[in-house]
Amino acid sequence: MAAKKETTREKPVPESKIKSVEKIAKMMKESKTVFIASIKGLPASKYQKIKKNLRGKAEVLVAKKSLVLRAIDAAKKGHLSELKGQVGADVCFMFSQVDAFELSGILMDNQTPANAKAGDIAPEDITVEPGPTSLVPGPAISELGSVGIRVVVEEGKLAIKQPATLVRSGEVINAKVASVLAKLNISPMRVGFIPVAAYDGEEDKVYREIKVDKEGTLEELRTAIGRALGFAVNLGYTVKETIKFFISKAVMEEKALGKIYNEKSGKPAEEPKTEEKPVETAPTEEKKDEPKTEEVKEDGK
Repeated sequence: MAAKKETTREKPVPESKIKSVEKIAKMMKESKTVFIASIKGLPASKYQKIKKNLRGKAEVLVAKKSLVLRAIDAAKKGHLSELKGQVGADVCFMFSQVDAFELSGILMDNQTPANAKAGDIAPEDITVEPGPTSLVPGPAISELGSVGIRVVVEEGKLAIKQPATLVRSGEVINAKVASVLAKLNISPMRVGFIPVAAYDGEEDKVYREIKVDKEGTLEELRTAIGRALGFAVNLGYTVKETIKFFISKAVMEEKALGKIYNEKSGKPAEEPKTEEKPVETAPTEEKKDEPKTEEVKEDGK
């Protein structure tokens, strides 16, 4: 018995899809930055608000994965094809002339804190710090203890004794942890466009780590600046900001050497000389000439 020949009937691609692919491919070619952001769990009202805030900076588009992948192939632009692996569900695409990291910073500014829900992925390590809470003793003690938080009672309220990391970055947040975070008023999640990846058309590069933490970066910069002076002094780097430290150090070393020399030679230690400055006195007003009076003698002469 002869095997049946399998036949497939290909449906023609709708004209609307062809035009959509052409449009997206054109936008990819003409844009400096092609940006992918996650919009998972984002309310429609928040999406529209952020889209409005991006007006003039980026054009926002939500499209089917298949259309975007075809558009990437049709664009034939450098290493843009490396962006394919980042195209997933619940994402939007932005086309902009703004630098990828600048655009990421704008998106981060438009994010708002949100409570964690069971099943959420921790964006970073979630740690609770020691200190007082608004919780009263009772069931909360065992609830906090179940996730590894040690507490004591202080002035009728629970206080956390030591820091505890509840979830590591990239881990799933379970229901217990989510409940405890809510009770402690900790909102570790961010609602908004979450940067996923970007393609820089000028540099012809794909960036997968595109999140810009402005506050964290500024804090790191402040710390680095605070340590810079000490580092420069230890290194012996001479500039106007460090020269006074080197002079002070030289004076101290000179005094120490002088003391050692005097001890070995049997000479009494010399007391530091101080220059005597003349005491300045306030200028006195010149006495005015008093009118002369003639002395009258008794004899009238």
